[in-house]
Amino acid sequence: MNLNVRLAKQTAALLAQAACFELKQLLPQPFSQWTAQHLAKSVFLDFDGSLKVKDDTIVITFYGVPEKLGLHQHYTRLPQRLARSGIDPRVPWLCNFKVDFVFK
Repeated sequence: MNLNVRLAKQTAALLAQAACFELKQLLPQPFSQWTAQHLAKSVFLDFDGSLKVKDDTIVITFYGVPEKLGLHQHYTRLPQRLARSGIDPRVPWLCNFKVDFVFK
């Protein structure tokens, strides 16, 4: 039982590290060179957000995201972008819902 808990914690840590790495690839300088801790304290701490379900899409609305991060251009209308690229926008482990982002 203890081994399963440790494995789950390690898996979650690896997923978080992979997500941070991919996000940093999209960020402009100097943000892409910052450590995860520096990004969290200087940038992400001021974010606020909400979740809503609309039809077959989970809409994540972020408030207070600085435009200089450039996240708007990468994540707005994500399901349509994925479909245009030939990628199925449904997320299997989210009951085949699509995920979209809105920045305000």
